[in-house]
Amino acid sequence: MTRENKAIRKAAAAAVLGALLLASTACEPGGADAPGKSQTSAQPSGTSSPKAGETGETASPKPGEASAKPSGGSAKPTAGSASSPAPEAVGACAVGDLGFSAANEDEEGKAVRHLLLTVTNNGNRKCSLYEYPYLKFPYARAPIAVIKDSKDAPATLAPGESAYAALLASGGRMDTYDTNTLPLSLQGPGPGGKPGGPVDVGLPGQVSFDDGARVTYWTTACGLALRFIMSS
Repeated sequence: MTRENKAIRKAAAAAVLGALLLASTACEPGGADAPGKSQTSAQPSGTSSPKAGETGETASPKPGEASAKPSGGSAKPTAGSASSPAPEAVGACAVGDLGFSAANEDEEGKAVRHLLLTVTNNGNRKCSLYEYPYLKFPYARAPIAVIKDSKDAPATLAPGESAYAALLASGGRMDTYDTNTLPLSLQGPGPGGKPGGPVDVGLPGQVSFDDGARVTYWTTACGLALRFIMSS
């Protein structure tokens, strides 16, 4: 093969390689489509290692220098992590920062038995709802029982977000109590903690409760909550 043919093949290979490099950088953010980016990305390869004799030192490091540099570099991330801000603590939701509502999930004309309770964070910080709505009517012997299978992680709400609990009003036909408001209390994070004072949540009309009433844990998925009561 003549020198001329070799030179032609080398030039063609260089042109193909250059086209491939341009195509790959154009698909990345800030690639060749951005003015000046292709030149900037090429600079480190030309300046990363000084030539021997330019700084008065040899190109190869002296014994002990290579091990000293990594240890100095590894100290920087440690200092940076120590100064990084701590994650924001999320406290329990306060009643004053919340909005409460109850919606009927039964067909029009039927007695109201299936309800969806909604709590919305109207405050300006994240907060968490724990356990389930504590619902106890005046003179009732015990609060409405929770459906244990619906247990979920505490519902953490950013400002404007909502959490849900499904409520089955009747099913036992004993100790009937008719009302158009629901006394709802929030529970704290600790087990056995005493719930706070109740909030009277308006119901969609007169609802008959009895000893078969059941409520789910708080969740951020309303459909998941309703699944536990709609078949009853």
